[in-house]
Amino acid sequence: QVQLVESGGELVQAGGSLRLSCAASRLTASSYTMGWFRQATGKEREFVAAISWSAGSTYYADSVKGRFTISRDNAKNTVYLQMNSLKPEDTAVYYCAATPLASTVVAGRFRYWGQGTQVTVSS
Repeated sequence: QVQLVESGGELVQAGGSLRLSCAASRLTASSYTMGWFRQATGKEREFVAAISWSAGSTYYADSVKGRFTISRDNAKNTVYLQMNSLKPEDTAVYYCAATPLASTVVAGRFRYWGQGTQVTVSS
């Protein structure tokens, strides 16, 4: 059974930084597009960032572009989300997801999902 396990979420002050990690098991991460999504209380899940199989392509939501960086270490089967200049509106549960499809940022096209990690940004 494929597992994606997120970690790194915590309470941080506005302007601070966090790095989220997503460890994949029973899944060869190098064969999947990996993505990060987030869901704030009372809102729909939204796309944050994605990275292609080879890490040659990355995609970002406009709201995080220039502040967040997605990366992957295929040898460790792990994907990261470096979050800088955090804002209170970044507060959400962050989910890691995987899809065998290339170049997609659509949540419905991601096959596997983690349980999420809470990020809270205080003002």
